[in-house]
Amino acid sequence: MIVPFARRMLTETDPRVLWTFTWNFGVKGVRSVQRFKTRLARGEHFPPFLYISIINSCTLRCQGCWVKVDGPRHFIDAGRMDRLITSAKKRGNSFFGLLGGEPFMHPQLLDILGRHRDCYFQIFTNGHLITDEIARELRRLANATPLISIEGTSSVSNTRRGRKDVLNKTLAGLEACTRNRLIVGVATSVCRSNVDELVDEAWLRHLIGRGVHYVWYHTYRPVGDNACPELALTPEQVRHVRRFVVRMRSKLPLALVDAYWDDQGQALCPMATGISHHINPWGDIEPCPIIQFATESIDDERDIFEVLNNSPFIRDFRETAAKTTRGCIVLERPDLVKTLVKRHGARDTTHRATGAGLGELDAMGSRTSQHQPGHEVPEEHWMYRFAKRHWFFGFGAYT
Repeated sequence: MIVPFARRMLTETDPRVLWTFTWNFGVKGVRSVQRFKTRLARGEHFPPFLYISIINSCTLRCQGCWVKVDGPRHFIDAGRMDRLITSAKKRGNSFFGLLGGEPFMHPQLLDILGRHRDCYFQIFTNGHLITDEIARELRRLANATPLISIEGTSSVSNTRRGRKDVLNKTLAGLEACTRNRLIVGVATSVCRSNVDELVDEAWLRHLIGRGVHYVWYHTYRPVGDNACPELALTPEQVRHVRRFVVRMRSKLPLALVDAYWDDQGQALCPMATGISHHINPWGDIEPCPIIQFATESIDDERDIFEVLNNSPFIRDFRETAAKTTRGCIVLERPDLVKTLVKRHGARDTTHRATGAGLGELDAMGSRTSQHQPGHEVPEEHWMYRFAKRHWFFGFGAYT
């Protein structure tokens, strides 16, 4: 698996793109996690990876989307992004996930990438706005990977994403990326309407044939004002996805990403471990993307390290979640999320109707998440075991 994958990366990607990925994400990313470990030993909490929803607007209307994509456009402009990224770099951070809405609707996206060539950016996108011109500029900048979301076959994609001809437009963006020799990934929010078609070896081989280098399977979270809880996976399906990912990691020349398990197959939550927190398009600092409440903002005059490290709200969320479950506190205990919000007087950052966030929590029932004791599926491939054991684990949160 390793040799064929390495051959693909060397022959299918631009050399500068591959070098920048190796240095900015690989080497500097490892350093960032090491500095995170050092901070934890001092009792300091600042995540090595920040995920930033830079704009709320989007071309699609997906089921289960938690972002207010209708109405006035809001985005974090280049000046505020400069301050945020520069402050994080002082703490050793080099990797940033850029979400939306649709990030390519941000009028200054490429300018932001160009101002921080010493960082690496993963752009979560539907791919519809990626033209050859955009892809050529991404190749020139060499410091970003498009992670293109695909949610099913043609008819399933149209239903899941609320528009027509979704898949063809997405594949056109994907092809622009591969023509321009970018490192490109495909993300899927796995739910009941796509689990049989996309959690499948033939599908992954199809993506390899299209020049895709990595795949990220997210577990569908029924949140937002169009939650569609009927799409949520059953506990058996969650375990099926985990077993499939572990098996394919040892078989295919393709990187497979997950964010919910350690090397032993024990569940974890990136928010609870403190490895990642989220910033929304209005600049609100949230525990994670689907917990849409905040007490702090990036517009605070303090350095972002001081804001996050000294936030009672973020700390309480992190510690309470870790004490309650190794899984997702939103899915398992929406009532406890509501208690934490009220305890800290956090503001609703859904930016929908007044009280929408609490109302959506009230409407949620408790359901199983990735934490299913007794059903752990350890990593089989030595490389993934090694990487997770050193750079993606519980970081002492669950002791």
